[in-house]
Amino acid sequence: MLGKLTWAAIPLNQPIPLVTSIVIVLGMLALLSLVTLRGWWPYLWNEWIASTDHKRIGVMYVLLGLVMLVRGFADALMMRMQLALAQGGAPGFLPPEHYNQIFSAHGTIMIFFVAMPFVIGLMNFVVPLQLGVRDVAFPVLNSVSFWLTASGVLLVNLSLMIGEFAKTGWLAYPPLSELAYSPGVGVDYYLWSLQISGLGTLLAGINFTTTILKMRAPGMGYMRMPVFCWTALASNLLIVAAFPILTATFALLLLDRYAGFHFFTNDLGGNPVMYINLIWCWGHPEVYILILPCFGVFSEVIATFSGKPLFGYHSMVVATMAICVLSFIVWLHHFFTMGASADVNGFFGVMTMIIAVPTGVKVFNWLFTMYGGSIRFTVPVYWALGFMLTFILGGMTGVLLAIPPADFVLHNSLFLIAHFHNVIIGGVVFGVMAGYTYWFPKAFGFTLDETLGKAVFWCWSIGFYLAFMPLYVLGLMGATRRMQHYADPSWQPYMIVALCGALLIFAGIVLTLVQLGWSIRTRERRRDLTGDPWNGRTLEWGTASPPPSWNFAVEPHVHGIDAFWDVKTRNKELHKVAESRYEAVHQSHYQAIHMPKRSATGFISAFFAVILGFSLIWHIWWLVILAVMACFGVLLRQAWDTDRDQSISAEELEDFDRRHPSLGVQR
Repeated sequence: MLGKLTWAAIPLNQPIPLVTSIVIVLGMLALLSLVTLRGWWPYLWNEWIASTDHKRIGVMYVLLGLVMLVRGFADALMMRMQLALAQGGAPGFLPPEHYNQIFSAHGTIMIFFVAMPFVIGLMNFVVPLQLGVRDVAFPVLNSVSFWLTASGVLLVNLSLMIGEFAKTGWLAYPPLSELAYSPGVGVDYYLWSLQISGLGTLLAGINFTTTILKMRAPGMGYMRMPVFCWTALASNLLIVAAFPILTATFALLLLDRYAGFHFFTNDLGGNPVMYINLIWCWGHPEVYILILPCFGVFSEVIATFSGKPLFGYHSMVVATMAICVLSFIVWLHHFFTMGASADVNGFFGVMTMIIAVPTGVKVFNWLFTMYGGSIRFTVPVYWALGFMLTFILGGMTGVLLAIPPADFVLHNSLFLIAHFHNVIIGGVVFGVMAGYTYWFPKAFGFTLDETLGKAVFWCWSIGFYLAFMPLYVLGLMGATRRMQHYADPSWQPYMIVALCGALLIFAGIVLTLVQLGWSIRTRERRRDLTGDPWNGRTLEWGTASPPPSWNFAVEPHVHGIDAFWDVKTRNKELHKVAESRYEAVHQSHYQAIHMPKRSATGFISAFFAVILGFSLIWHIWWLVILAVMACFGVLLRQAWDTDRDQSISAEELEDFDRRHPSLGVQR
């Protein structure tokens, strides 16, 4: 009746996952008890769980990424501790099979459930505000996208408590991921969690592509969009193009495992290298799905805190779209060693070098923006400067790896691991931290503590260099990735330094949580009463902090690239901005608007998606049928629901604007 699920699935003989599972369960029970005792359920349900407000959904994405950052970094810390200890005759504290699960879970979590939620969360919160619109194109679908991502998170964490996770690495290469070599449920947890969350990501990509292309404020042509919106558009176009490849590839591997097919097996006509081609046809665009919005963040931050328009706006747009296109013709550089001809390797090596050119254009644009500007060295600027230094270094090592003969020496070594983290931490983590700090006052109405924010930056920056510079050296010395133990004693000092760096990064994560708690506690002294704490340039700074659910009482009319800066320039003093806004709105006559109602469709869909994924993993076929029927029923209910909107009266809009008189860009 329960398929493959038995009591043996509980890791009673493995103390680390068992104790961790108990702590997580007790923590969740304590949290649920607190919410119940305080009577917070109605508020959480109405304002968050069932919300279709893009800003609330964006905040939930970022919170999900922050929680999973703690989980994913715990895996990283255990790996670094193991490698600092496991030299010569010392076995370390992690058995090989557990270590393999940890490094597989670490990569999966950090890419799919930390970086992606952070980036999509920032886009969710910011893009509609910068476009001057009231919501995304499909608000309910936006909620469904988030909760499907949360479903994947839950399945990955369930593997810690019930069964096991994949031992194949974060990309699950066959034939190791085939049933013959991975007969347990670990690969199934991996595949179904990513299929479900990947569907959510694809839906989000469709939603944001539609929003950007079809829902801009009057006067906002494509070449008046903020650069962050351009990078979000490029990222979501890549999602729409690349994620179906991932879904199809995993579907073929699932057919191999569940139905005895031979797409990627070693026998009966299967071809494991085809899987590697397909997974990297998704995988390299995925790097740019993550990094392009971060480029947009840095563009906004540098222009704002330099007090100047972004240098070379048009070249920045062209560079962004060039990266979007070129990202699909570089994938083979991930496996130069797999037998392609010299001509093929040479072509992909050259294309990899070419894609570095538009990235270099962006760096020069940022530097020229800062040149001659009145720079304010706030925490977001710290992250931007740290990014430029660190990402350029990562890019240089990437160009080195794009040379096929060099890659033959360095492939699958710790040099490659250092390069990858150089790009992801220096680019994506620094980018989302800059965006998190920059837009936090817009989301919550008060700024984060600057002193603690700078401490977080230095912990991450110094910790990164301590953790990963030794790995470049170890890679050149011959140390390979995915090793659980090594015999060469000369490697151990470098491993210990890398552990010290990881501990410093951990201190940065802890300080991030401390900064958040302290900023909440002292929020009254750091309130943003103007809606524009940074003297910003784009439309989001023309709304209240936090913005109302409708964003703008009257649609903004855009006359240039930096729409809000244009208003402030035409109205030299702040009180004139306030007066011009109220007069413009008054002349427009407030009109009632329609906004989407809250919807439980996303949460309920996710509930049944978790049941469906879990039952497929454990082969509980009767539960699979029930879950499929339930999911279909939820979709039918939503399709026939005609009562989807609520009306916001003109009086309510006017009353809100009267209480926030110093804001707005309606005219």
